Amino acid sequence: MSKNSTYIMPTYGDRNLEFKEGKGCYLTAVDNNKYLDFGSGIAVNSLGHCHPRLVKALQHQASKLWHISNLYHNSLQEEYAKLLCLNSFAEKVFFTNSGVESIEAGIKVIKSYHHYHNNTDQKNIITFEGAFHGRTFAALSAQQNEKYSKGFEPLLSGFIKIPFNDIDAVKKNVNKNTAAIMIEPIQGEGGIRPANLKFLQDIKKICEKNNLLLFLDEVQSGFGRSGKLFSHEWANIEPDIVATAKGIGSGFPMGACLATNKASIGMTKGVHGSTFAGNPLAMSVGIEVIKLILEQNFLENVIKQSNYLWNGLKNIEAKYEGVTEIRGAGLLLGIQTKMNNAQMSNKLIKNRLLCVPAADNIIRFAPPLIVTKKEIDKALQIIDLTFKENL
Repeated sequence: MSKNSTYIMPTYGDRNLEFKEGKGCYLTAVDNNKYLDFGSGIAVNSLGHCHPRLVKALQHQASKLWHISNLYHNSLQEEYAKLLCLNSFAEKVFFTNSGVESIEAGIKVIKSYHHYHNNTDQKNIITFEGAFHGRTFAALSAQQNEKYSKGFEPLLSGFIKIPFNDIDAVKKNVNKNTAAIMIEPIQGEGGIRPANLKFLQDIKKICEKNNLLLFLDEVQSGFGRSGKLFSHEWANIEPDIVATAKGIGSGFPMGACLATNKASIGMTKGVHGSTFAGNPLAMSVGIEVIKLILEQNFLENVIKQSNYLWNGLKNIEAKYEGVTEIRGAGLLLGIQTKMNNAQMSNKLIKNRLLCVPAADNIIRFAPPLIVTKKEIDKALQIIDLTFKENL
């Protein structure tokens, strides 16, 4: 549909592919063609489409209660927050409706922490080149990427952007004005670039030494996508704050900001809030999602299938000169190609494999965590065919 024939602001460009239903790893378009979904709504549909247990949980709650606001106690929030904390580093949770709201909450946790302790000089947050934290003013200011912020200047002050995976740059830029370090364990939009595990470990040590808070953006890399509930677990570190969303609701819009008691000490009554966040519908779905992901062998199977997909993509890399690199971790992988990645993504979609472009000429694959070997084989076959046709 062209921008002149729609009442919707044209911020997403022309969109001609429409789906009417989904099940598991497949989507069915309005013309009845089936597509293998290796985009997962941009790493959102962690349990695929219309998982029967999520449908049941949502239908059950929808017949009882949708919204009450956060003026009232909600036992579902307490149940879900407990599950999150017992299975992570966290001791406190603030529920949100999206990833960028979780980022905003995390930034306020940082500010409130230093305000509480009268650390008046500690106002700056170190961020990294290639980062994507969302599209609010704080997020745009944190990532300082002209692709997203052009036309929206002036940005907010207080963010210091430095090279990714460069510990010397971190050491050079930490000073008495530094409040926190904010980083994605795996850069998603920035080109499916994992942070080096030792880099994360060294950052943690620097934070401890200098009274800084470590804030991890796990909006895309969290909730099982790496084979751990959160990707930072591979580095055996505990952050102070984590922003999560996307896969947390497997398609239902929700998110959360997780923090330690120490970090969230300044988040007192009236400091932050949300009208819709933590509503009964979201909580009922979220509880079922985390229960499924934490079931025996679920995450082990994610690791198994991600290794299988990785090896298949490496075979394609060896076969075609037009493929320059396979990168990523878990079921968040990318192909760097010499061809235009947007054009190649469209060709894959025409062959009925859904994927999502990312920066650095990357074709991104983020299949549902329930993906099977058979579905991976089919995806690899389509990728191979598409590259054979175009490289």
